[in-house]
Amino acid sequence: MTLTNISQDLQEATTDLHQINPSIGLLRFGVLGLIFLSLVILAWSVPMGSIYLVATMLAGVVYSFLLICTHDMTHQTLTGWKWFDIVMPRLISWPILSPYGVYGELHRLHHAWNGTNLRDPERMQWTKQEYEQASPLLQWYVRHQWGCDIFLLGGIGLIVKTLLKGLQFQKLVSNMRRQLLLDVVGILLVQGVFLTLVISHFQLWRYLLFWFILERIIGIILQTRDHLEHYALWGRFKNHQLTQMYASRNLQTSSLVGWLMGGLNYHAVHHAFPDIPFNQLPEAFERIQKVLQKHGFPAMQLDAGYLKSTYWLSSHPSLIDEVG
Repeated sequence: MTLTNISQDLQEATTDLHQINPSIGLLRFGVLGLIFLSLVILAWSVPMGSIYLVATMLAGVVYSFLLICTHDMTHQTLTGWKWFDIVMPRLISWPILSPYGVYGELHRLHHAWNGTNLRDPERMQWTKQEYEQASPLLQWYVRHQWGCDIFLLGGIGLIVKTLLKGLQFQKLVSNMRRQLLLDVVGILLVQGVFLTLVISHFQLWRYLLFWFILERIIGIILQTRDHLEHYALWGRFKNHQLTQMYASRNLQTSSLVGWLMGGLNYHAVHHAFPDIPFNQLPEAFERIQKVLQKHGFPAMQLDAGYLKSTYWLSSHPSLIDEVG
């Protein structure tokens, strides 16, 4: 009876927060897109030197936040326009070789399996059994996973992992093979156009350096975000909604960083209510905490900011002991 009551109270407390305002999502997307294009134009209009490098690195930072916008599009909460949330994320992802269609299918599995099914395609934390059965080299990797993933594997690591997981689940997810094909063809077409242009203008090395810098910067930001969202929180609770609240991490940060991250600093709130748009997640967090307190449940975790949490968690590697 308590679980039924808390579910009803949580739904009632957040009922008015599910409405999507397209202008808010478009503003975020448009501002980031404009800044990114301005930095790209600057980088390609100056000789290869310090200005080129700085502009390209900043473009990588902004591109990372544009890619995070595609997460909202996966849930169709950025604008609420179905056509926009289907077409635009692919146009953003394919230039960096990111298979968005495959990611979208895997992300649905992640929301269903987080904290309950070890096959979760976005699970970062290893189990104790996996660690004990691994080779000495892999065990070393697990102990240094954060540094290896963020700074070594980076964006390429995310791309390869997504494709491998897509292949792994292609029999389970009926639409996966179609998404794999669409992503591969789309990436080849986009890269074919870019390479034709740069080769015809004798700018191949400049383009390769540009892409490499973007991949490194994007990898650092997205790998850090991916690790922080659930690491060391794995576990099954009273029901699916509570599992999502307690097996996901919220982070304290400034309103600007929260805006850039699309509200994903309130990741537990997002997992409990994935159809709440990013701009309403802070308010949802406050309301949910009050409902949890009312029913005698622990408050959702609110960790220190991105840098502090990354430092602490990467310094204290942990394993999943058992599955509830």
